[in-house]
Amino acid sequence: MSVIRPRCTRQNNPEDTPVWTKKLKIDGMTCPSCADGIEKQLNVLEGVKIRVSHPEGIGILTVKCNTSLKSLIKKIKEKGYQVTELDNDTAVAGDSTPAAANNGRHLQIAIIGTGSGAFACAIKAVENGARVTLIERQPIIGGTCVNVGCVPSKIMIRAAHIAHLQQHHPFPGIARQKPVIDRKQLLSQQQARVEELRKAKYESILETNPDITLVKGNARFKDSKTLIVDQAHGDKTEISADRFLIATGAASSIPPIPGLAGTPYWTSTEALEAEELPGHLLVIGSSIVALELAQAYLRLGSKVTLLARHSILYHEDPDIGAGLHKILEAEGMTLLTHTQAEAVSYKKGLFSQGKFTLKTTTGQTLTGDRLLIATGRPPNTRDLALEQVGVEVDKSGAIIIDDHMRTSVEHIYAAGDCTSQPQFVYVAAAAGTRAAINMTGGDAAIDLSAMPAVMFTEPQMATVGLTEVEAQKQQIKTVSRTLTLENVPRALANFDTRGFVKLVMEEDSGRLLGAQILAPEAGEMIQTAVLAIHNKMTIEDLAGQLFPYLTMVEGIKLCAQTFKKDVKELSCCAG
Repeated sequence: MSVIRPRCTRQNNPEDTPVWTKKLKIDGMTCPSCADGIEKQLNVLEGVKIRVSHPEGIGILTVKCNTSLKSLIKKIKEKGYQVTELDNDTAVAGDSTPAAANNGRHLQIAIIGTGSGAFACAIKAVENGARVTLIERQPIIGGTCVNVGCVPSKIMIRAAHIAHLQQHHPFPGIARQKPVIDRKQLLSQQQARVEELRKAKYESILETNPDITLVKGNARFKDSKTLIVDQAHGDKTEISADRFLIATGAASSIPPIPGLAGTPYWTSTEALEAEELPGHLLVIGSSIVALELAQAYLRLGSKVTLLARHSILYHEDPDIGAGLHKILEAEGMTLLTHTQAEAVSYKKGLFSQGKFTLKTTTGQTLTGDRLLIATGRPPNTRDLALEQVGVEVDKSGAIIIDDHMRTSVEHIYAAGDCTSQPQFVYVAAAAGTRAAINMTGGDAAIDLSAMPAVMFTEPQMATVGLTEVEAQKQQIKTVSRTLTLENVPRALANFDTRGFVKLVMEEDSGRLLGAQILAPEAGEMIQTAVLAIHNKMTIEDLAGQLFPYLTMVEGIKLCAQTFKKDVKELSCCAG
């Protein structure tokens, strides 16, 4: 059976056939299939070509025959859509000209939050021609990382490292001494650098970019196209936009321990901003935040007792947790694993700090001057009225997104710690940038298969890719090797051989699947493994690369060599 195609009426002379292009605004499309349907309906017409962008609601119509624009618009309207003619110089998101949504106006993007993911999205969206409104509920902008997370914690950890070296360095020709700690001076320096970076990386961007507007207040969805922002003094503002990004971050989890509510316990925020060092710090938690702050306070002079529900770093390769456990105990920390607090009480002091008392599930009673709660960071999504617009979340309240940062509602995106992605600032920033590209007509996915993770204890922990257990769950046969730092010349020269390098290889292909490192400077070392995994290098490839001597990262090469050689039988800088 032959198919009869509708045809345009042509003039006899093809050179006289008109060629014209028209830009159409098409409203009423609800999914990409709508755009496909319009293209299929019109592109069967000889001499007619239409390209439809569902995200932008734009159709570019090119006609090489005598058919009329009116008849073609009628065919689109018959499908149930509203069609408006636009001038051909009207910009469309994704073009080199400014992004437009309706009748030539700039694409409007509203972003809830002002952290790294939010600003990365805002900057890229403006580069692509959009206008951006940022909404922030906190008095200051910048989110967790610069204000109460990455930046101040690393400054405090570095200061604690220097204090530790004064008393415990390994060189007998240099007199060891107990450091004198002035916590207020350290805090003043720390906060000055925080303010400097917040000014440079966040506030100055707002001051110099007229296409980004800041609105202060608590945002929630009124409907899929509108936010209500509750502001000071009971004022309310409504913000409408074409696209939305949710980048509200996460906050400290507070476990429901009887007696805890109402006590002056610390979260990581209070621990980083405290002006005094506690005599005895009790810590509940056993992951990155808990361990970083616990070791920092220990090295600054506090006694520290840490309670871990399981073992420390329970979700990492067990060798890392076991190795770090021994190291922290050797430094003087008390670690109570498989222990939980079942009750907390607090008694105020008349002329000094009060006292916390913890009763544990193992029958112990602990007392301390301060109590740090570091048991995770659930997403800040509860007050956004996501159910109002159908944005799906998981059990923890994290927004479920795909690799393009799209939520279950097509024009609403999410990035950062409020989502189902890993809670790292560099993941948030990468997600924010890609979300902006996708919002403005592009196509950008995030690949987390070679995502590094770093913990800044000393020694540091750094990982990438799969552990042996994770690979086995995926039914991948593996071979692994572990190289202790006694076999790394730089560690020997430093007189600090605490830790190891572990590499996981796919047995069949020899390809590097994962790396787990516990070592000084592990955070600097891990990127070599990241690039190796990203580029699908084999262990043999890695072992044959040139690594500088003496460096800690040479430990990766040496570990790779152990798959076929005994490194104890190699010369000190064997190729």
